[in-house]
Amino acid sequence: MIDQRHNAPRRYFVDARGHRVLIGLSPEETAEFEALDLAPNATVRLASEICVSEGTAARHEIRWLELYSKHEGAWRAWIVQSQAERAQDLSFVNYV
Repeated sequence: MIDQRHNAPRRYFVDARGHRVLIGLSPEETAEFEALDLAPNATVRLASEICVSEGTAARHEIRWLELYSKHEGAWRAWIVQSQAERAQDLSFVNYV
């Protein structure tokens, strides 16, 4: 089995302000995603509203899934692009 702890690509980058930002999400969406991930049943500021009514947990889960799907899609596209670029960098190798 391959040890992926040090070889797996990161799913985030660090922005100019030093904050981690998940690939495919804005800094605000990343903060929202992390808040939802840490406290799925807590009151969390979503974009411009505060959820405090019944059904909050369901809305949090739906929003978490939306953000995760957006991030996952962008991350997968980034991986494909990175692999293609790496293959071009190795084009000098003659496999014949």
